[in-house]
Formats: sequence, C-alpha cells, structure tokens
Amino acid sequence: MKVLDHLEEWIITFLMGAATVLIFFSVVHRYGAGTRIPLVQDWLLSLHFSWAQELCIYMFVWMAKFGAAYGVRTGIHVGVDVLVNRLPDDWRNKAVLLALAGGALFTGIIGTLGLRFIWENGMHYALFHLLGIDTGDLPQGPTTPDLEWPTWIVYSAVPMGSFLMCFRFLQVMVGFVRTGTVPHHDAAHVEGLGDDDGAFNETVLKAGAK
Repeated sequence: MKVLDHLEEWIITFLMGAATVLIFFSVVHRYGAGTRIPLVQDWLLSLHFSWAQELCIYMFVWMAKFGAAYGVRTGIHVGVDVLVNRLPDDWRNKAVLLALAGGALFTGIIGTLGLRFIWENGMHYALFHLLGIDTGDLPQGPTTPDLEWPTWIVYSAVPMGSFLMCFRFLQVMVGFVRTGTVPHHDAAHVEGLGDDDGAFNETVLKAGAK
C-alpha cells in the first residue's frame, strides 16, 4: 500500500513540476521570439512550441484525476458535515458509510464508462495490433491535433483516476469500520513542523502579543 501511495504522490509531483517548467519555457520562447535580437530571434523562431499548450492541458487533466484520488485518501476534499456530526453515533456511522459507498459507486461507474469509451476509441485496435490479432474493420481511433498521440491514451486518465479514486473510497470505508474515523486534513498543519516546534512558536507568539 505504501508503494501505491508513493507512486500516486510521485505522479502528481512529476506532472505538476513538468507542466510548470514547460509553461515557463513556452512563455520565454514566445516573448523571446518577438524580440529583435540578431541570430537569437531566428533561432527561437526555428523552435516549434505549438505542442506545449496541448501537452500542459493533458498534464493538468492527469494531475487532477490522480489528485482527486489523493484527496480522498488524505481527506482534503471539502465536505459539509455539520448535520452529520450532530446525529447520534449510530446514525452518524451509517451516514458516513452511505456517503463513502456512494462515492465508491459513482467513481466506479465513471471508471467503467471511461474504460468503455477508450476501448471503443482505439484501445481495442492498439491491443489487437500489439498481440498480432487481426484487427479487421476496427477503427484505429483519432489522434490529438498537435502531438498526434492516440486520444485513447490521453483519455485513459478518466478510467485510471476514477478506479483509483473508487479504491480510495473503499479503503477509507474499511478504515472507518475498523477505527471509526475518516482522514481529516488540517489546513493549519505545516509538514515538518513538530509538536515541540509548534508549542515553542505558540509560546513566542503569546509572549509577543503581551
């Protein structure tokens, strides 16, 4: 499970960092190509970054899908639980389980529909071609405008992210049955700041206020 957790975090971190770097160089290229500097302008104009915007969009889509699953695991998603917390313990437990089951069902349906979509959008052709099976009249599927990648690869973020999110809902549900608690994200918590450091900083702030 830790391997899956780290893999999830690595994918999100890589996509976020790569998209940021790509956008930076794309903007520098755009403004630099408009500056009349001998030789440099001609060299920049010879570089083609028309694909950068399309790739960044795909990166952010994949990051959002995996980030949604990460949010379920860590309890980052916004939820209004004022009414649920006022219920008796028995009813509260049932309400939480119902909400988690609904999330798992919804993401499972989206993942299944997404898998069916990419299968009919060219994935079946690619798989049959890879296995050496006669493709017959199967369509090869469309490609993206600039990168000319098979669209089924790009759209794979939908079933992969949705199924991972469904798994996270089930994981949280099992944890709630065992412990009676769900992941909760503390917006005031700072990673790397220990309890001792937090107590020290709080003491300093109180002393300063006095």
